[in-house]
Amino acid sequence: MATTSPKTLDDLFLDTLKDIYFAEKQILKALPKMARAAQSEEGKAGFLQHRDETQGQVERLEQVFEVLGKAARGKTCEAIQGIIAEGEEIMEEFKDSPALDAGLISSAQAVEHYEIARYGTLIAWAGQLGLKDAVPLLQANLEEEKATDAKLTELAKAQANAKGKGSKAA
Repeated sequence: MATTSPKTLDDLFLDTLKDIYFAEKQILKALPKMARAAQSEEGKAGFLQHRDETQGQVERLEQVFEVLGKAARGKTCEAIQGIIAEGEEIMEEFKDSPALDAGLISSAQAVEHYEIARYGTLIAWAGQLGLKDAVPLLQANLEEEKATDAKLTELAKAQANAKGKGSKAA
């Protein structure tokens, strides 16, 4: 009878890497839909720009898998599927509403905050595991996620939230 060895931080790192890889691939599919749904030109452009950025993040994650000597494979991430489903619900329920863009930005920020949490954790673990080649790749993704979150906040403050209130001001 074979005994299974206890799981290690290496296993957890790989598991979490697969999780964020799956999440980024799902986000790649969701962003064009969000861009189409957005009412403002700034919103549309922002979602499309983030799609291009996400493609680069996926490529960096594939490099991290190479560092580990593992195939780049995702693992179903229930959390990101739920956040994306909520975003789709907002697109449906608030279609043609002045609050739509505010809802889309809110959904996008929920995604960013999930990613920021994951990348922060992976960076800390990579450091502990001595995966020095993985750290800058993960750090680059984290910095982009933080920058996108800040841009979304600015976009929300500048227009989407005010329009969502239903004020008559143009």
